[in-house]
Amino acid sequence: MCEIIAVANQKGGAGKTTTTKNLGRALTENGKRVLEVDFDPQFSLSTSLGYTNTDSEQFTIGDLMDRAIEMKELPGKEEYIKHTEHFDILLSNIVLSSTELKLVGIMEREYILKSILDELREDYDYILIDCNPSLGMLVINALAACDCVIIPVDSNYLASKGLELFLRTFIRILKRINTKLYIKGILLTKFNGLTNISKKTFRNINEAYGSGINIFETKIPTSVKVGESDDEGLSIIDFAPENPVAIAYKELAKEVINYVRQ
Repeated sequence: MCEIIAVANQKGGAGKTTTTKNLGRALTENGKRVLEVDFDPQFSLSTSLGYTNTDSEQFTIGDLMDRAIEMKELPGKEEYIKHTEHFDILLSNIVLSSTELKLVGIMEREYILKSILDELREDYDYILIDCNPSLGMLVINALAACDCVIIPVDSNYLASKGLELFLRTFIRILKRINTKLYIKGILLTKFNGLTNISKKTFRNINEAYGSGINIFETKIPTSVKVGESDDEGLSIIDFAPENPVAIAYKELAKEVINYVRQ
């Protein structure tokens, strides 16, 4: 049974794209069929996988959203799903920015992405949505379409505040739009256990939310190899498999697979 996971946090630089890309790859190491959806008009996920000219693509997620808004038939899956060696990707480009504006004035605007992804569930074990850093209509669409959320939180003093704002939006979506939505876990990124700020961030989040929300045991460290892997269009697992970040995402994948909702 396919699980759709939104990787979301309205704060920029939290590690959403890195987590989508590398968690997806790590899940394939466990035999899972994975689709990654670049749902950000800045198309960082697409670029980091080597798709540097998505404006030339015939169909991206923005094009599919526009067609769904206009109630037009979608193209065949083979026309918009791209295949990498290990997983599939649905690309993005700047078209998605104008799509968000179109969503404002239509009925059932929260469910446009859901109508697209529901048609793909049968083909995958996991669909990961890389969300843009906002709390606008695109993120609302992602939360309406998904089964659960992973919230990356970078280990700095502003992390707790950003998390609080996102959780307010999550609760509104849960009550009004997607009553089955749940949080798979909070993921600490850019974590250095030797620094006071990382330790303090973890302590604050654990004290504030640990009793009611899963906090992944795995914490993602920092490494310059992540940026280098993006330049090469590869996951960190393929670029530097022994790197601590690669090892961490492999451990995270096991937690995601084995997680049992309380």
